[in-house]
Amino acid sequence: MTAVAVVAFGLAWWLGLYLIARNPREPVLRRAGAGLLAYALVLACDGLAVAAGGEAGRRLAELGGGLAHLPALAWTGVLLLLLPERLGARARLDRVWRAAAPVTAGVLVVLGAAGLLAGAPARVVAGAVAVLPLFGAFVLVLRHRRALRPAAPAGVTVVVTLLLGLGLTLVLLPGDVLPRAVSLAGVGVDLVLLGLAVAAFDAFAEGETLRADMVRSALAAGVAAALFGGQVAAALLVAPRSGPAVVALLFGTVAAAIAVQVLASPFQNALDRLAFPGAPAVAETRAELRSAADALPRRDGTPELAALEEAEFVRLTRRALSHYGDLGRLVASPLAAHPEVDKRLAARGVDGQPLDRAAELKGLLLESITRLKPREGEFGTSGEWRYYNALYFSYVVGIRPYRRHVETRGLDATGREALAWFRRDVPERTLHNWQNAAARLVAADLRGRL
Repeated sequence: MTAVAVVAFGLAWWLGLYLIARNPREPVLRRAGAGLLAYALVLACDGLAVAAGGEAGRRLAELGGGLAHLPALAWTGVLLLLLPERLGARARLDRVWRAAAPVTAGVLVVLGAAGLLAGAPARVVAGAVAVLPLFGAFVLVLRHRRALRPAAPAGVTVVVTLLLGLGLTLVLLPGDVLPRAVSLAGVGVDLVLLGLAVAAFDAFAEGETLRADMVRSALAAGVAAALFGGQVAAALLVAPRSGPAVVALLFGTVAAAIAVQVLASPFQNALDRLAFPGAPAVAETRAELRSAADALPRRDGTPELAALEEAEFVRLTRRALSHYGDLGRLVASPLAAHPEVDKRLAARGVDGQPLDRAAELKGLLLESITRLKPREGEFGTSGEWRYYNALYFSYVVGIRPYRRHVETRGLDATGREALAWFRRDVPERTLHNWQNAAARLVAADLRGRL
């Protein structure tokens, strides 16, 4: 029984970390990953509760009961972000979720740990708080399902979300229709399928392939978990009476081994910053090379840019612009196969290594952005400047005007003036709309060079 729990825990833990590591800046991936990590912790609590028994086992089971509400809250946030951007209520509902979900999750976990969710009335209230918003978000996604692309993951998302809601209802509400282990297993299957669907959505949005990268990550995580966790499992088999401490060590070892593999690049980047405090260029170069290596399995080897529909080309251009400062992400962009990139590489006499292609694509994007600039001056705030300002200062200069703490070191006088103007006169939604419109102009310029 412990072996099954550890394997299920490892699968959920790996997929949750994998989704977050794909792009930590993407909210939908973070939320889906958080839901899977929470489910993994529920499995760990249940496994430890069985091993511990007695009062300690009861406490662990109650903690797991509190944690079991978190996948529903996380997946509600995922569904809201899958709604079409043109839906007016999407942004408002997401703001409500961002404000309420962390507080609700914290309260439910604390109540569970304190044993206050054991009674039927408390379980009904807590279960309703977690599951009802999920069903509400599901109804919205169902109404707008035709706008979700690609179609196959969209169908999986709609069907499996309903099954997830029903499974969570069986787990969270009183009246155990099915054994808890069976209900949790059903929830786990649903969460894994939904996690795969979210990964497919992200790969489609980025113009990347998914299978090779995911298989490689799963194999690396599985080998590491078997290598290190297997030693603890062998000790448990030799001394089965060694107690819950060894079971806890087994879960912890598996979790650590998988985390080290999936998050290898962020770990290495952090170590480089510590090891080379006086040589930031070395750390940045090593991070760039790692990012490019991580992106290679995601790259579509045979993109046919000329055959893409206009809307698809615009979407890929918008993504490439958002990754302007990250050569590693540009390595996987389908636009790196642009014929103009090939011409420039041939003129330089280089063979087109991935980083060379990404650098040329970056230069091509900068040229298209510069064509949007009015002829007079370095900065202006009139209507003719808005598209250039929206792309150049956001992506080329790297200004993030709506963050609480904006980094201003390295900004020249023009950059500081632009930052002040964005924060004072340009709402965040307006800037987003300008960026979308400007991306269409850049896409038209790039498409005209095919």
